[in-house]
Amino acid sequence: MWIAYAFLAAFFAGLVAILAKLGLQSVDSTLATTVRAIIMAGFLLVLSLAIGKFKDFSFSAFSGKEWLLIALSGIAGALSWLAYFFALKHGNASSVAAIDKLSIVFVVILAALFLGEAAGWKMLAGGVLMALGAILITLN
Repeated sequence: MWIAYAFLAAFFAGLVAILAKLGLQSVDSTLATTVRAIIMAGFLLVLSLAIGKFKDFSFSAFSGKEWLLIALSGIAGALSWLAYFFALKHGNASSVAAIDKLSIVFVVILAALFLGEAAGWKMLAGGVLMALGAILITLN
């Protein structure tokens, strides 16, 4: 089931690039990212309330470490989106998206370092192929 969600995530991420590129024509990329984040937060809040995710919620359900890591993840995500929208405003959408997907290579490296996930030859070869693919796409 997770693979279906992964493909949905990839599809919607592709849609984000196209819609954002179209919407950034005469708008500042930082302001657009901020407005997008507000809309996203509102949508997620309404969705979470509608499907009962806040039922029995308490702030103490998260440890201090979990709060810190989730907050840092949010900051990293915001920085990622600021850079992504700036790149989209000034670059070719397919090239920006291809380079952005190199995040997978960074995840492989960071997961091996911090999560102890195995990074065998297949994963390393895949990362090299992804990097080469991103380079080829940006050379159009």
